[in-house]
Amino acid sequence: MNNDPGIQVIARAATVLRSLEGQADGLSLTQIAQLVGLARSTVARIVNALREEQFVMAASPTSGVRLGPALTRLAGSASVHFDHVTRPIMTELSRAIGETVDLSVLKGQSAVITGQVESHHRLRTVSVVGERFPLYCTASGKAILSVLSNELVDRLIAVPMFKHTPNTITSRTELIKAIEACRRIGYAVEDEEHTEGICGLATGFLDPWGRAVALSISVPTTRFEGLCSGLASKLLAAREWTARVLNIPVPLT
Repeated sequence: MNNDPGIQVIARAATVLRSLEGQADGLSLTQIAQLVGLARSTVARIVNALREEQFVMAASPTSGVRLGPALTRLAGSASVHFDHVTRPIMTELSRAIGETVDLSVLKGQSAVITGQVESHHRLRTVSVVGERFPLYCTASGKAILSVLSNELVDRLIAVPMFKHTPNTITSRTELIKAIEACRRIGYAVEDEEHTEGICGLATGFLDPWGRAVALSISVPTTRFEGLCSGLASKLLAAREWTARVLNIPVPLT
């Protein structure tokens, strides 16, 4: 541990804030102290300082604290930074391969498209930003699942798997095999599993805020077979570029 008193104070404040993550109803000072392993009096001083900066706020009129509005404002700025960093990478990848590139984030039990750079081919694949896709039958969904813990994967795939096309995987065993393959080679493949006539590749990573994200390439089936291996290498290179810029670890392949 760093012995600089200023660094220790910052580290303790960060630990207190992390203890409140996901606690919609807030926690008492005693509960926080137990979670972070600090004296209640120390926690009280940290919480008072954080309250002054609106990083925490009262959870109820009588007791407890929860995360405050200042963090929401900071998170919004961080999200803009994330988009600012990833957009040029997506644009360069799309330019290099001539195909549509998407960015998707795990929300609930779906992969939601948050960004897209369209191909300039007349025959191209296009989705709508904000559109939700199933995890079990899309490249982006399988890539997202590949970077999550096995326990969370089990919960997320405990859903009915409807057959969208003749190629849709509806077997839990086969889906787990596909997720494990993605972990080994670094990318997932979609072979007309969600929409006939559309194939794709996707690679996953956790962004600096711990969100499961997929960078994907979507291609009409007529062009996919001859392009697959070249697309995969460029996709993985784009993931490494993203990881360097965001200072995040890349899953081992």
